[in-house]
Amino acid sequence: MKAVILNKDFRLEDGTVEKPQPKNNEVLIQIKASGFNPIDYQMLENELEKRLISSPVLGRELSGIIVEKGSDVSEFEIGDEIFCGSGSMGSNGSYAEYISVPAAIVVLKPKNISFEQAAAIPSVGMTALQTFNRLQLKPTDTVLVTGATGGVGSFFIKLLIANHFKNVVATVGSEENRMLLLEMGLHHDQIVNYKETHLPEKLLKANGNQPFDIGVDLVGEGMSEVTAKVLKVHGMYVDITALISKEAKEILFNKGNTIMNISNYTYSMTKNHDYYKDSLTKISNLIEDHLIVPPKYKIVGNLSLETVLKAHQMLKNNLTRGNKLIMTH
Repeated sequence: MKAVILNKDFRLEDGTVEKPQPKNNEVLIQIKASGFNPIDYQMLENELEKRLISSPVLGRELSGIIVEKGSDVSEFEIGDEIFCGSGSMGSNGSYAEYISVPAAIVVLKPKNISFEQAAAIPSVGMTALQTFNRLQLKPTDTVLVTGATGGVGSFFIKLLIANHFKNVVATVGSEENRMLLLEMGLHHDQIVNYKETHLPEKLLKANGNQPFDIGVDLVGEGMSEVTAKVLKVHGMYVDITALISKEAKEILFNKGNTIMNISNYTYSMTKNHDYYKDSLTKISNLIEDHLIVPPKYKIVGNLSLETVLKAHQMLKNNLTRGNKLIMTH
């Protein structure tokens, strides 16, 4: 089958690999659309992420049609339209025509969305939902969300709004992204441009001149330091990027802050299939009930090396403009 693969020189190229055969507990999916994530290019550059490579075919989320199934699979039928986050549990990654995955991580695609919309959901949706669930927010908690119009950030904001949580301040970098948050339901005084001078002071002002209980950091590096500065003593720093700086760690330590690490890979590593199915089922129900909408997406191109390289560059250079990047198959 056609695929974009890592060659022996650790470079991506157009290629072919053997079409997978589903095991007894698996379904074979003809991929219709797949999503791109920062970890895709980070696996090529970052030694920590390189260790997570389990296949020469990268990619970890998709939507498609079941075309074969193993003898033990009873909950799906040939022709079912599905979506899933495969992590490292599939026969290969999603930069391919087909993938075989455990039926236990697959969920029926919501009927009211497209394959492209469905492929945009798994990674950002599960990350945002895990964050929301683990925080167990109280109505009085105050939350700062950095990078709020990215894939995870926008989904997290939607979950907050759907659950009637009001004490949130979010950062953006452009007027366009400010408008996106206003459309989601935030108010002008809840949105701060991170490019402004005296950013910590302006974030605190937006929070009634009080430090935040919780900082959900979706940017890392310099923004992790800003987030640490505006947290209260014994507050909570939520790390989703693994890009927290040394300076931020020192600030958090000195304040006695708790660091909550968010990782879907944890559940892939331990083969916790229920996490994947339960999370995507919850998200699917919210979408079908019109309580939240799927992420905005941009189709980069069809299955090809050119599409993959273009998407990676857009992610690296922060050119997504709040869109989830999608490849059609």
